[in-house]
Amino acid sequence: MLFRQLEYLVALSRERHFARAAQACFVSQPALSEAIRKLEEELDVPLVRRGRKYEGLTPEGERIVVWAQRILADRDALKDEVGALRTGLSGRMRIGSVPTASGAVSLLTGPFCAEHPLVTVEVIADLQSRDILRQLQNFEIDAGITYLPEDLAEHFHTLPLYEERYVLLITAVDALAHRTTATWAEASRLALCLLTDSMQGRRVLDEVFAEAGTRPSPRIETDSVGALFAHVRTGRWASVVPHAWLHVFGVPHGMRAVPLVEPARTVPVGLVVTAREPGSVMARALVEVARHTDVAAALERLPGDPAVP
Repeated sequence: MLFRQLEYLVALSRERHFARAAQACFVSQPALSEAIRKLEEELDVPLVRRGRKYEGLTPEGERIVVWAQRILADRDALKDEVGALRTGLSGRMRIGSVPTASGAVSLLTGPFCAEHPLVTVEVIADLQSRDILRQLQNFEIDAGITYLPEDLAEHFHTLPLYEERYVLLITAVDALAHRTTATWAEASRLALCLLTDSMQGRRVLDEVFAEAGTRPSPRIETDSVGALFAHVRTGRWASVVPHAWLHVFGVPHGMRAVPLVEPARTVPVGLVVTAREPGSVMARALVEVARHTDVAAALERLPGDPAVP
């Protein structure tokens, strides 16, 4: 059995198409098909349901893919570990983030890259919470930044980073603009632009609105926090955004950010890695950086604040 055969099988499972899997592996389709056929012979089980076109993996194939992902992840972790012993940490680290927390990622990648100059970091910032956990389990990412539910499975390690809280983002001419606080009930009556209801960040908002005895009716929905700011800038919309994003954009000219109360809700956000040992050397290094980085304090400082170094 060769690592290459396992890579081909994982690619086929991911792409669900022989030609696309071959292209992703930089080989011809016949070469990929033949390698998987030989793997089936060696394991003595059918891995692929074949018809006139690709019809998916067999139940045996689905189980073997899990083992293949684990074996390949261990191979990569071994290479990273040996490389770190020789010349320091090098290679590529992959971080997945929910959109609402993606503005905080740079607070970790900055010091991480300064400490490990030979590492390249890839940030996937448009993932849903369940996608982050799935990709961690499938070894597609090394670490995730997401909401920390109380019932998170025991095969994950978590490190809290900050408490997400919410502000009402409105134009400076809005009646609520000069208030020190606004209620969720008042926010629900505005022309709102919110995240889509497929995102956990939006589901959190809906829970708080429900606790306040109301329900929002947004006219605009998006999967981008940046798009929320852009819509409010037009003067036609208001939005509810995580306070952490003010660290990225500040409070743009002509807008106001009013803290929301009744209730004053916060939700924990943190770093998540797999509990499997020895695990990814990249993930261990990122956790070490996160332990020494006060993300919560940094998010309280806005652009232009003289306290920012």
